Amino acid sequence: MTELGQEKKAVSQSIDFYKIFKVFLSRWYWIAGTVIIALCIAKLYLWYTPPVFQTGASLKLEDSNPSVSTSGQMPMQNYSYTDKIQAESFTIRSNEVILNAVKTLDYKISYYLKGRIRTTELYPDVPFVIEIIKQDSVNFSRSLYAVSGLDEQHFELSVADNKDQKFTYRYGQDINMGNMVFRIKDKVPLKSIYQFKFNSKEDFIGRAMGGLNIGEAARFTNVMGLSQTDGNAVFAADILNAIMKEYVKYDVIQRRRSARQTVDFIDNQLGFIDTQAGKSGSTLADYKTRNKILDMGSSTTMTVGKLADFEKQKTGLNLKLLGIKQLEDQINNNRSKVEIGVDLEGELSTGLGTLVTQLNALLINREAKLTQFTPESQPVKQIEQQIANVKSSIRNSISGMRKNNEATIRYVDAQIAGVNQSIGTIPVKEQNFVKLQTNFEVNNKVRSYLSEKKLEAEMNAAAIVPGASIVNPAYPSYYAISPNSNKIYSMALMLGLASGFGLILLVRFLNPYIYDKETVEGLTHTPIIGVIRKFPDFIDQDSRQALSLSRPKSVFAESVRSVRTNLSFLASHKESKVICVTSEISGEGKSFVTINLASTLALIEKRVILIAADLRKSKLHKAFGSDNKKGLSSILSGQVTFEEAMIHDEVHHIDFIPSGPVPPNPSELLHTEAMKELLKKLEGLYDYVLVDTAPVGLVSDAIPLIRSSDVNLFVIRSGVSQQKAANIPERLSREYGLSNLAIILNAFGDDALYSNYYTTDYSRGGWNSTYYYSDYSGYSGSGYYEDENRKWWMFWKKK
Repeated sequence: MTELGQEKKAVSQSIDFYKIFKVFLSRWYWIAGTVIIALCIAKLYLWYTPPVFQTGASLKLEDSNPSVSTSGQMPMQNYSYTDKIQAESFTIRSNEVILNAVKTLDYKISYYLKGRIRTTELYPDVPFVIEIIKQDSVNFSRSLYAVSGLDEQHFELSVADNKDQKFTYRYGQDINMGNMVFRIKDKVPLKSIYQFKFNSKEDFIGRAMGGLNIGEAARFTNVMGLSQTDGNAVFAADILNAIMKEYVKYDVIQRRRSARQTVDFIDNQLGFIDTQAGKSGSTLADYKTRNKILDMGSSTTMTVGKLADFEKQKTGLNLKLLGIKQLEDQINNNRSKVEIGVDLEGELSTGLGTLVTQLNALLINREAKLTQFTPESQPVKQIEQQIANVKSSIRNSISGMRKNNEATIRYVDAQIAGVNQSIGTIPVKEQNFVKLQTNFEVNNKVRSYLSEKKLEAEMNAAAIVPGASIVNPAYPSYYAISPNSNKIYSMALMLGLASGFGLILLVRFLNPYIYDKETVEGLTHTPIIGVIRKFPDFIDQDSRQALSLSRPKSVFAESVRSVRTNLSFLASHKESKVICVTSEISGEGKSFVTINLASTLALIEKRVILIAADLRKSKLHKAFGSDNKKGLSSILSGQVTFEEAMIHDEVHHIDFIPSGPVPPNPSELLHTEAMKELLKKLEGLYDYVLVDTAPVGLVSDAIPLIRSSDVNLFVIRSGVSQQKAANIPERLSREYGLSNLAIILNAFGDDALYSNYYTTDYSRGGWNSTYYYSDYSGYSGSGYYEDENRKWWMFWKKK
């Protein structure tokens, strides 16, 4: 053993990966348990989570207004398809299109079948017919009703949220509930619970828009891909087809709006012109009859025809002015898309057509940016500024067109005034006739012109085709896209494994106890002279079993012998040794270790006496069947002599002094000279004097015994002693100048979960290099010892 002043060298420790593997392998059933629990949770999740289905369709967008697109660059055409699809996606998602689509479905009543695990929507099936007699268009209850058939004539109805109030009705009976009146006409199937609720079109907006996805079917194409996800596969297909059909109708209506406005304007003009033409014809006929005028001269006829042509030209200019006003209104009203009227398509200059195309592209880009940024963000403000600049240029062009049109109208008015002035030079009688004839001819020509323009506008409106066509309609797909069972089970497996490994690591990291010798060696320089194995059978709390005697061929007995052997190295110069056994707290097995160590020493014919020096709470007397009425406290207080208190145990061949009655001053008794004289006397009579003391972590009673002993054994119990206990021997050595302290690791069970993953290397020397001991962890299943730790898979081995 090294001297006290010699420098203590720390042992070298290296990571043993095999031990790390054994840590996790020791609790494989924890990992298996967490995996099984995770898989069960995944199974329950799949049971209770309704499936989600997805269906797809495609729309082809047709080219519109090719004359407006003046750019000849091909990449811009590809870019315009992408922008157009983005722009039309906002139209498809509009409330007007969605509501019109819902209107085509059977939306007023939804039916459900309540199952043991979840409730299933029955759309499009109708298990029983419900007739709505009276219903407010907005203010009616959207509660879920539960209905079940009772017999052939009656059924039971209740609100699903209030099952305590159930009402019985007859089939066909009027039911006044939820601010509406309805009746159930068909019989509800027996032995099933159905649910239903009443809806409005607006109730389906969120459902339809929430599952609708729109994008390019392929890059740089004019084909739009649409998909709809919903918990009902048939509803997903029906609502998607309805949305596409309503979008096509909506697109046609929007395209025909300009032509319809022109027709309405011409109808208003024709109504006035028809009245004027009738009046002028009657007035002319009456004037000719009264004045007996047969016809006009050729020069007069030419004047009248010229005047009619000018009036017809003026009417055409007014129609063009209407188209200019429509375009100007679209620019000023901040519409999301600017459409050019049919009457103006041939009148637009190249520059204005390009500006309109740029404006539509910027409007699309703004809608896309608003889905990512707020209206106050810098990217949106930049686009808004670009839109304002393009609109300003378009307004300037429109203003130029308006000025040209108005100038032309003024020129025509001047020509009409000149013709009217030339008419004023003829005689009054003929002049009146010419005016009536001119009025009649002008009205007829204008009426003929307006009729032609109306027919042209109606033909243009009829010729307008939808801007999109359905390429592939949607069909129900009964393959659920969610929940994905394979993905969920894989995730559950990974989470289960991670939870199992994490639980093992958590238990290890939160563990404050000592379980193996490597942990002790890593915490202290105090030598370990032995590792006593945990006995696999039950040990009574009174420590009555001297297992080293009752099971001499056990691994436990061999581990105690190893401690006995190493004791010969401690205080080897003395023929008789006083050995003090202590621990930090009670319950660490110091009494159990003491009695088994004493029994082992007695086996080699050593004279051994055991003293129960825990005067406060000793149980050692129970192992020898003593009543503890007299003992050490009686000897130290002078009540009895050593010979009167000593007990000789024939079974263990050990002499024993019990603790005796609990004194009022146990610490003071152990500090007396009588205690020192007693130990000195016993040294002359015995080879080994084993003193079982009180725990040093709780009281200071053991300090005088520790200071006067030849050897001090500090017991650390695996799984009971905390890691701070390993520092107590060194603290005692420093405080009292002791060099005879050693540690015994008791009840070592070879639990790999708490084993240290370091391997200790003593090649550099150290306090432990003098002693040889083993924890016998590698021999417990060898068959050599009688308490072989037989594993469950060794059932085939013979005992």
